[in-house]
Amino acid sequence: MAIEIFLSALLMTLLGLAYVKGYDVVKRHSPEHLAHFYLIMATVRMLLVGTAVALYVLLIASDREDSLRFALTIIIMYVVMMVVTLKLRH
Repeated sequence: MAIEIFLSALLMTLLGLAYVKGYDVVKRHSPEHLAHFYLIMATVRMLLVGTAVALYVLLIASDREDSLRFALTIIIMYVVMMVVTLKLRH
């Protein structure tokens, strides 16, 4: 499960970095569209995280406990990523 955790942390890092950099670009060029940017990024993040969990459960997980453990880990990582990115930009 170590490689799954590493890849999940990498995914969360990339999503957080995309949000922070995208926020800077939108704020610089078109600050009136920040609300739209936030909603679009929230949708993209949810879709990517949901897809990652679904792929893990369908293709890799060996039992229900493994699936639940992975899903809980992803939820915790997602919450931490959201808190960190919101603290950095607001």
